[in-house]
Amino acid sequence: MSCWVSLARTVAFASVYLAAAIVGRLTVTEGTRLAMVWPAAGVAAIWFCVQRRTRYFWMDAVAIVVISYFVNLLTGAPVATSVAAAAANPVQALVFVALLRRWRPSLWGADGTDPMQSPRDLWALLGVAGVSTVCGAMVGSTVRWLLGEDYTWVFVVGWVARNAASTLIIGTAGLCIGQAVGRYRAEHGFLAGWHRHWISALRDRPRWRIAEYSALAVCATVLYVAAFRYGDRLPISSALLGLTVWVATRLSTPFMVAHSLAVGAIAAFFTVQSLGPFASIDSIALRAFVLQAFAAMVAVVGLALALGRDERDRLMAELAVQREQASRHAELMTEIVDSMADGLAVIDAEGRALLRNPASVRLLGGRINPDAKISDSVYYGFFRPDGSRYADEELAYRKALAGEKVRGVEMLVRNPQVPEGRFLQVTATALANPDGTRSAVVLYHDVTAERRHRDELTNFAGVVAHDLLNPLASVDGWSNAMFDALDEVPDHPGLDRVRADLARLSRASGRMRSLIEDLLAYTTTRNAIPAPARLDLAVMVAEIAGARADAAVAGGEPEPCFTLGELPAVRADPVLVRQLLDNLIGNAIKYTAAGVTPALTVTAAREGDLVRVCIADNGIGIPDGQHDVIFANFHRAHAGSGYVGTGLGLAICKRIVERHGGTITATNNPGGGSCFMFTLPADIPACGSTAGVHSSGARDQGSSVTAAGR
Repeated sequence: MSCWVSLARTVAFASVYLAAAIVGRLTVTEGTRLAMVWPAAGVAAIWFCVQRRTRYFWMDAVAIVVISYFVNLLTGAPVATSVAAAAANPVQALVFVALLRRWRPSLWGADGTDPMQSPRDLWALLGVAGVSTVCGAMVGSTVRWLLGEDYTWVFVVGWVARNAASTLIIGTAGLCIGQAVGRYRAEHGFLAGWHRHWISALRDRPRWRIAEYSALAVCATVLYVAAFRYGDRLPISSALLGLTVWVATRLSTPFMVAHSLAVGAIAAFFTVQSLGPFASIDSIALRAFVLQAFAAMVAVVGLALALGRDERDRLMAELAVQREQASRHAELMTEIVDSMADGLAVIDAEGRALLRNPASVRLLGGRINPDAKISDSVYYGFFRPDGSRYADEELAYRKALAGEKVRGVEMLVRNPQVPEGRFLQVTATALANPDGTRSAVVLYHDVTAERRHRDELTNFAGVVAHDLLNPLASVDGWSNAMFDALDEVPDHPGLDRVRADLARLSRASGRMRSLIEDLLAYTTTRNAIPAPARLDLAVMVAEIAGARADAAVAGGEPEPCFTLGELPAVRADPVLVRQLLDNLIGNAIKYTAAGVTPALTVTAAREGDLVRVCIADNGIGIPDGQHDVIFANFHRAHAGSGYVGTGLGLAICKRIVERHGGTITATNNPGGGSCFMFTLPADIPACGSTAGVHSSGARDQGSSVTAAGR
């Protein structure tokens, strides 16, 4: 804000404040020094609210001090009273602004732009007016006492009542006007043309509404003037509060503010003229107090009703918007659920389907149980993939309600509407209801085509593997026969070359056989359905370690050294887990540097419902950045290092672990080499076994196996 704009506002407010102070001094009753009303208090509060952010606020403070002093002095007030007014009025306005910013920072005049919107705003404004007026009265009384002028408590009470009523009524009017002007400027950027805006707004209102405003304004003015002009003959001033209630409940809040201001002005004018119902009070101080109390009561009652109505209307409008949004959201969610290709059903604890989309009905064969229950596995035909029927307590929603995790469980649906059967992948999650009960959200995903494709692929892989292995067997057989035949051939310069070519042929045949076997193993492990059973890891690891040790000795390689920790029992498929362990242990032995004796440590630890197994070795390790990609299909971390392989071994391991719901990772062994860790479901109750007992069996087979910690 520029200096000239600030100065112009200071001059404008100073002029209004001067006029209000003069009006207030004109209400001083003869023989007393107490003004009946003091509208300058409300003007000062609005003045400081508007100018609080300017750099030249000191000019406003100086102006209010000077005007307060000279108006009082020039209208007959003693010097002490003039000085007290000059000190108290700016303090009262400053306290008003400070408290308004603290208690209601969102209001216009504080730090926000909002109008008064609820009774809470009114009570806050009433408290601000009261506290600021008390502060001003304390400052004024203290100054008068310091200057040697006598004063009574009646004078202080009259000061507080007069200034508080003025601050409340005129301050409310100023806040409404300021907020309206600020909003108009924010929307239009200027004040020019505001009259056309209001004229247009009046035209948009119904004529009967304008007539109601006009009639109430005329009736209120006439009745209040009559009540105070002829108060001794028409004691109806109290009854006119009903008119205020009518205005507050029917008309707008700004009109109610104008009504309060008009009633206060009429009451003050006639009371100063010794007319009206309050003129019969002999005590001037008491008469002024009753006048202020009446004006404040009209304002508070009317504004409380009007703001309460505004708050109620606003809340109802917000509620209507929220209901509409909730309705649209519900319609959208219904459309989304109904358009899903996957089935969705919400099932309560008794098996009733509270909600199901068309896809769920279609996937279950279009059948709906007459008693609305989905727990009837016989009616719907719920089977395991192997063809055995599910018991009711084994259904997915029952397990979810019991707290079990149901993720991607395959289920076969076969009934008269789906005679060929349909494979579904089922996921169920428990859902807490507001009434304390629980339901289950069940998702059905059709995997029939995928499963048939996998079955066809598996059958194809088996046929291909069989057809390819037969020629390889012939190649191996004839190669061996040729090797035997060459032993009887006399030495010849080309004999060594023939033997070398036959050796390369045998190695190529071996690599081809390994690739075919790995491809077949990868396909079967991907589609295999695990048959979990209690499995003693210690026994199985000891057996694999013994077999690997025997193979190394038979091949003329260094005998591996195994260190086995305590291995808890797991619940897993024995065939798949044996393949998993054999692959990992075989890799650890194979990827060992030349001249180094392989050393493996196998340990395990229970982690909740899982068992984490760790196989650490002293091999050549894993290149940086390849600890995750080594589990990809056909990836070889040491392709150019002379180590043969197809790149499917670790992919097969990952498939086996994931089929059991676990994870597998690879890290560097702190002592050199690699460390593979994977998780399998624990056997509950867990029955651990002592590694030393089982390792002895491995030693009997010729391996070097020790128990960890021994």
